[in-house]
Amino acid sequence: MKLYTKTGDQGKTGLIGGRADKDDVRVEAYGTLDEANSFIGLAHANLRTHGELFQDVMSELIVIQHELFDCGGDLATVKPHHEGKLTDQSVEDLEQRMDVYVEEASSLTKFILPGGVEGAALLHVARTVIRRAERQIVTLAKQEEIPAVTLTYVNRLSDYLFAAARVVNHRLGEADVEYERSAHVFRSK
Repeated sequence: MKLYTKTGDQGKTGLIGGRADKDDVRVEAYGTLDEANSFIGLAHANLRTHGELFQDVMSELIVIQHELFDCGGDLATVKPHHEGKLTDQSVEDLEQRMDVYVEEASSLTKFILPGGVEGAALLHVARTVIRRAERQIVTLAKQEEIPAVTLTYVNRLSDYLFAAARVVNHRLGEADVEYERSAHVFRSK
């Protein structure tokens, strides 16, 4: 198998149902999801060094990596009325896990600095890349039809990654660093 096809040498790439410039917003969006997926893989590799402590998070990250491939495929499809591979169940799963992690980590009322232990910092990087992908998907959705669940999933995923980063820090005894000039922006229970 050859990894190169030479079909993209002129700045075009293949989509499912067409071709586009490599800097097309659609290509930027699914390319940014791929970038986030790579950071999630890096976070997973780091969390593995802690043995079983993060088995739950690591299992979820693998599922998310598959879902990001689904999401990228959905964005790379230019067929009208394309249903997509992602489902509302994927969104619900993220919400359920997020609720567990929010309960486990200490309460939060202010913005925090992204960081902490390396695994948490990597999840924060993935979160910010997902946020960039979300902005690109919003732009794409203004121009072309995309599956509705795609934007919801990506929005929820950034929240999940935030909660997962916080729980990683929490389990390793690393306190979140509050942004010193932050107002109280999160409601306490």
